[in-house]
Formats: sequence, structure tokens, C-alpha cells
Amino acid sequence: MKELVVGMGEALWDVLPEGRKIGGAPANFAYHVSQFGLPSIVVSAVGDDPLGDEILQNFTSKGLTHLVDKVPYPTGTVQVELDQEGIPMYDIKENVAWDNIPFTPELEEIAKNAKAVCFGSLAQRNVVSRQTIEKFLDAMPKNDDTLVVFDVNLRQGFYNKEILCESMERCNILKINDEELVTVSRMFGYPGIDLQDKCWILLGKYNLKMLILTCGVNGSYVFTPGHVSFQPTPKVEVADTVGAGDSFTAAFIASILKGDSVEEAHSKAVRTSAFVCTQKGAMPILPKDLTD
Repeated sequence: MKELVVGMGEALWDVLPEGRKIGGAPANFAYHVSQFGLPSIVVSAVGDDPLGDEILQNFTSKGLTHLVDKVPYPTGTVQVELDQEGIPMYDIKENVAWDNIPFTPELEEIAKNAKAVCFGSLAQRNVVSRQTIEKFLDAMPKNDDTLVVFDVNLRQGFYNKEILCESMERCNILKINDEELVTVSRMFGYPGIDLQDKCWILLGKYNLKMLILTCGVNGSYVFTPGHVSFQPTPKVEVADTVGAGDSFTAAFIASILKGDSVEEAHSKAVRTSAFVCTQKGAMPILPKDLTD
């Protein structure tokens, strides 16, 4: 139970053109963290239905530790269509199991032993899961070494300024992409300045340890107080980009927890994400040269 890395939020099926694949950022994150040799767990909820059973069986077969309660709602599904560049477009079904993650004594115990957690905005679209995430964060150890990662994922209007502000106040690492940053800065009232200046504003305003900005083919940045790391995006043959961002986050956080510098962690995150883009689906097995 000690020093767990937790992915918390949606567990669902991505219904892709070639068939169903298990998805949801928390599971992708926790799975890739485990490939870097750290104890990880995914926290979510599924329905008491065949799709839910299959998710649990899949997590078990991958060796992915999970606390996934069965609740009286259907297991989540997302219709995913890929555009000509392999970029996914999502139709996310509402009022499903992961909208209703319960806060249980077992979950509180996990929170007390968490070294890091990654949560997003999508899983907070419903009040039940939002309150569970808040209680989890409240129960985590309060020290400088604990990493609380808010990975913004603006989908289908399932977000608002209040949820974003509250989450940024609770996290110490913010991860956001360039398109999301434009949307957030419009909402927060500073649309007219460049992306890097927006990042410095958010870093200071919310007293963050780090802000990770990903810009697709235009590279990525990690802002820390007084310093910025930049890495170009490797050119690879893209199979699809599903889960690439989650693998980036997982590799980065795992590297930081292992004591790597920001630059080393950033480099590993970029290489991991690039590899995942060359594979179909969100949870490929990573090559040893990345995880060692």
C-alpha cells in the first residue's frame, strides 16, 4: 500500500473503427506507470454488466492493480472516430458508472498511502465522482513530495470555470495542451498573450511546482519556477494518438518519482509518447529501452 501512484476517474470502452478497446485516461496512466516499475492503481467504477466484467478481467490480465467498484449504472462507452491524421474525435456517453465513483474506506486508505495521483476534468462532470475526487485529495499526505497532477481534458463541454479553478488550486502539477490552454485562457480572461506567458501566469497564480504544456507536432514544454524545458516532438509514423498524452504523463511522473531531473523526465516522456503513437490503442507494452 505504501507510495502508490493513482490514476483516478473514468474507466470505459473506446469504440474504435476496428473494434472496442479499453480506455480512459486513469487506466492508461496507471498502466504505463506500472511499466516503469512503480506500484500503481486505477480507481474508477463500472456497471454490473458484461462490459464492466470485461474491463475488470482486462485489468487483471495486464497485472494492473485496481479499485473499481460496481455501481448501478451502465459501464461507460465512448464512440471514437479518427480523422485523416489519426486524431480521435469522441462521443462520450453520459450518466454512466464512472460518473458515480463512491468514496469508500478502502479508497480513503489508498489516498493516505498515495505518493502521486493523476486526475482530470472529465471525471468531474458529475457531482458524485467530483466529490469523491475532492475527498481523495483531502485525504492524501500533505507534504512537498506528494505529486497532485491535474491533467486537463476538455471534452464535449463537460467542464466549467469553477471545476477548472478548483482543480488548479488543488494540484501542484498542471498538464494541458495548446488547444486547451487557449480555451482556458479565454475563460480566465487573458486571451491576448502568447502561450508561454499564459503558462507563466498559471504557474504563479496557482503556485505550481510544474506546468506541462504539450503542443502536438510543435513540441512540449515543462515550466518550473524560473526555468523552462523544451523538447521537440519526434517524427514517427502515427498509427493513432489515443492514449499518447496519458503515456507522456505517466513516464514523466514515474521519472520524477525515481529522482530524475525535469529535463530527463521530459525527454523520457516525449520518447514514450512518440512510441505509443506508433501503436494501435492506448496500452501497448513499452520497449525495455524506455522503461529501464
